[in-house]
Amino acid sequence: MLRIATVNVNGLRAASRKGMNEWLAETQPDVVTLQEVRAPDELVAGLMGDGWHIVHAECSVKGRAGVAVASRLPITDSRSGEHSVSFADKGRWIEADIKTGKRKTFTVISAYAHTGDETSPEKMKEKLAWFDAATTRLTELRDDGRHVAFTGDLNVAHREADLKNWKGNIGCAGFLPEEQAYFDNWFDELGWVDVVRAAFPDDAGPYSWWSYRGKAFDNDAGWRIDYQIVNPQLAKLATNPRVDRAPSYDTRWSDHAPVVVDYDI
Repeated sequence: MLRIATVNVNGLRAASRKGMNEWLAETQPDVVTLQEVRAPDELVAGLMGDGWHIVHAECSVKGRAGVAVASRLPITDSRSGEHSVSFADKGRWIEADIKTGKRKTFTVISAYAHTGDETSPEKMKEKLAWFDAATTRLTELRDDGRHVAFTGDLNVAHREADLKNWKGNIGCAGFLPEEQAYFDNWFDELGWVDVVRAAFPDDAGPYSWWSYRGKAFDNDAGWRIDYQIVNPQLAKLATNPRVDRAPSYDTRWSDHAPVVVDYDI
């Protein structure tokens, strides 16, 4: 069984202080993908603790973005921005090939799409260009015949069921039809599987992000914007997908909750 967790840590240093490492010890993921690491390369390994193989794509702008894959199993290869100028130096995409003992290559991606801004055509153009490049890269990886787990904070609620206040967010970045169209294409045309939604097809949520402001967490007024999206063959091996929501507001170590899935490989 391979347990994969993905979480936007909202700053790895802060998450480590607030309880992330205790959560790792309790949950025991084999692979964890991190977004908004916001720490330099030399600090990431120390903050994660012993026993991890780590690859990290640091943002060229200090204190921004940053994605990483940490694995208890060996990482045989990794790639960050070289395949697309849309990802280069942005700290928004990294791939790691994990040695699972099987012949089929297992590639895990940690991805972070920026929020966007419906009032800024330039920012939305950049966000949609990122999704274009992601779609191209996912197709390349899948055509190579490998297992692919595309994970991370994609900053889009695909359906009304993916955010509590969907009516109030019509026309807002993160819930725009042009953003959701990429997810329609992935799932309906290209055959990728949203593992959590497949397990809870008719449920609201389960949400993975709640604002720190007001009573959003207490009222479960959240967004489901963190995903594990996998190729169909891998989806058949997925078990017990869940969002590991903190028991209370004061026990949170990020404004996101980890999305955890076990794969029977």
